[in-house]
Amino acid sequence: VQLQASGGGLVQAGGSLTLSCTASGSSFSISDLGWYRQAAGKERELVAFVSNAGVPTYAASVKGRATISRDNAKKAVYLQMISLRPEDAAVYYCWARNYRGSYWGQGTEVTVSS
Repeated sequence: VQLQASGGGLVQAGGSLTLSCTASGSSFSISDLGWYRQAAGKERELVAFVSNAGVPTYAASVKGRATISRDNAKKAVYLQMISLRPEDAAVYYCWARNYRGSYWGQGTEVTVSS
């Protein structure tokens, strides 16, 4: 499975952004799709993921500010975030899982200016 993410960039604190990711390359059904992030000097952490049934799970740090959605026909996942904070700045990685394992995209950087 190959994952192509887009949508990162520079955002002002309090602003919003949408990240997109499209999966390709595998005929095996993807179960979960989501996003992780890694800030400088920190470990990679879950932001949100959504199951094949469309059930979302959010990290406490983004709950209420993030909305994850997926389009199964397009094998795509989207992450909308509002009220961005400086601590949201990180490289965001698209993630997918099927019964064969987990897969990662190349990362898209989000910078939040205060």
